[in-house]
Amino acid sequence: MLVVESISKTFNPGGVNERVAIEEISLQLEPGEVVTIIGGNGAGKSTLLNAIAGVIHIDRGRIILDNREIHCHPEHVRAGYAGRVFQDPMLGTAASMTIEENLSMALQRGQPRRLRKGVTKKNRLVFREKLELLGLGLENRLTTKVGLLSGGQRQALTLLMATIAMPRLLLLDEHTAALDPKTAAKVLELTRTIVEENQLTTMMITHNMEQALSFGTRTLMLHEGRVLIDIFGSRREKTTVSDLLAMFEKASGKALENDRMLLVN
Repeated sequence: MLVVESISKTFNPGGVNERVAIEEISLQLEPGEVVTIIGGNGAGKSTLLNAIAGVIHIDRGRIILDNREIHCHPEHVRAGYAGRVFQDPMLGTAASMTIEENLSMALQRGQPRRLRKGVTKKNRLVFREKLELLGLGLENRLTTKVGLLSGGQRQALTLLMATIAMPRLLLLDEHTAALDPKTAAKVLELTRTIVEENQLTTMMITHNMEQALSFGTRTLMLHEGRVLIDIFGSRREKTTVSDLLAMFEKASGKALENDRMLLVN
């Protein structure tokens, strides 16, 4: 279970560039819950994920995962129990290392550091099995340098790396936004399969409003650093993009002006 309790973050406090990124956000995610997060530019979406992942330190509040307070843990420690996939396919992998070397590092994430063989025969069998599920032929390219892969192949590999060690939490930050439509659809379907089969507690940022309503079990809409809309269950199932826009306008008192979100329907 993930509990986010009244967390806030202000950048450049007291300066001319002071900006409140998130303010008094509280959430509770049950094990296996899959939450999509949507909002305009500067709504606080990435800041929220960065705060949970430990990329930034919150000013106040608490973050609790499986009854353990983690907001005081550094990013590298949190990486042991929170997998993450970024928007840029280049960020989640080491280009100069092979596919099997990248997967081996991911498999050891969160384990005590000690001298060990980099890639074992047993692990190689596991890697082939996992890669075959991607349907991209990467199971036959274990010794290929990751830098030679396409953006879609690399993002699919990053997704596998983020989940291969069965994290307690999966954070997806617009992980299909930089891909072409066909590849994005493939990676999203892989995401759905991996998340559902492993019952992974997941938070996924998206700019696609239809995707936000069709993927997962719950949808949050952030605005000016706060959770403006939180829908789930039968109410979410009946909600359309037009309904969501109307809900936003009613709750915020203004129409959504983010063209990037409005164009993807």
